[in-house]
Amino acid sequence: MAAEPYNPSTRGLLCNAGAGAAAGMVAATFVCPLDVIKTRLQVHGLPKLVNGSRIDSVIYGSLEQIVQKEGFRGMYRGLSPTVLALLPNWAVYFTVYDQLKRFLSSDGECNQLSIGANMVAASGAGAATTIATNPLWVVKTRFQTQGLRAGVVPYQRTLTALSRIAREEGIRGLYSGLVPALAGISHVAIQFPTYEKIKLHLAKRDDVAVDSLSAGHVAVASSISKILASTLTYPHEVVRSRLQEQGLHSQIRYASVRDCIRQVYESEGIAGFYRGCATNLLRTTPAAIITFTSFEMIHRFLISIFLPEPQHQIL
Repeated sequence: MAAEPYNPSTRGLLCNAGAGAAAGMVAATFVCPLDVIKTRLQVHGLPKLVNGSRIDSVIYGSLEQIVQKEGFRGMYRGLSPTVLALLPNWAVYFTVYDQLKRFLSSDGECNQLSIGANMVAASGAGAATTIATNPLWVVKTRFQTQGLRAGVVPYQRTLTALSRIAREEGIRGLYSGLVPALAGISHVAIQFPTYEKIKLHLAKRDDVAVDSLSAGHVAVASSISKILASTLTYPHEVVRSRLQEQGLHSQIRYASVRDCIRQVYESEGIAGFYRGCATNLLRTTPAAIITFTSFEMIHRFLISIFLPEPQHQIL
């Protein structure tokens, strides 16, 4: 007997949300030290290191400086707002992405969507999560860079930081960097369709269902898609970080996204838009592998528990 068409339910949405939130939290904790270094490179450029500027020297030297000046805790600056942002971020993203794929699918076969339809679903989910979580990413950026700005009263906790930014800078402060962050939707518009197509290729090659792919296959698909998307869209992250980092007491002020792009280009050239790119790839690639693999495995586990078998078979 054929399985009944999938009917989205509250339990199905909760499975998506729960798996996405858990996967994002695990990945964020694992790569937080590299995220701190990447953000500081984006905003303040290369640190003054004694032994050269190769990427391994930059990463090791940056970690060493952070530990010496700020202690072990310094490597995890911004983790709290990152986790708070990632919980709704991936929960909303995977849920909206799944629902948009089903909406755009004419026959219920979400894995058979065209590249264009996949890009629409990924972009829509990206826009929803970006708008919902931008204030928390602003706080994360401020936490990770505040030790590098003299004369600024440091932020103590996530909620007080949100309150202080809203009080001192208004809604505009909480949503600084939103425009380049929305431009970053191009990242997921490349990453997710690529991820889906690689999974489909691997499933056809091994003659298995897409939802039955091994963790190793998911890791391959997620790493390739992440490297491609990150490399192609990285400049927007530099612009976003610089806009989010600036506060009332910043020495360098950007009047707009265009002004930020102009100043970076005039002072640093094209290379300025790729500050921290290598560190970012070292951070985002394992993060993507952890996030996507964890999501797939946790999602399958939750589905097997909370949804009846007919729905389970076609998810």
